[in-house]
Amino acid sequence: MKKNKDEIIFETIINKMFQIAGHQLTFENIKDRKDNWYQQWTMTEEQNKEWKEWGTKYIMKQKNLIKYHANRRMNMLDFNYGLKINNIEKL
Repeated sequence: MKKNKDEIIFETIINKMFQIAGHQLTFENIKDRKDNWYQQWTMTEEQNKEWKEWGTKYIMKQKNLIKYHANRRMNMLDFNYGLKINNIEKL
């Protein structure tokens, strides 16, 4: 079955999140899970910011949206599927 454009965008964004966070996972590893898989791995605040900036630009390009709307979509993805933020302070 062929994937639609929104599914491809979603998979790409999730894959990039794992890549930026340094986890050896892909969308394929979590696609059929019904639990809160996104709470099992963490990322730093800096990694989260990098991922959201990358995702906003990616959505703008793929969906032909202005930055405001792309940023809102990316924030919703982060809220629903973003990895838990690791708040350990650097020594």
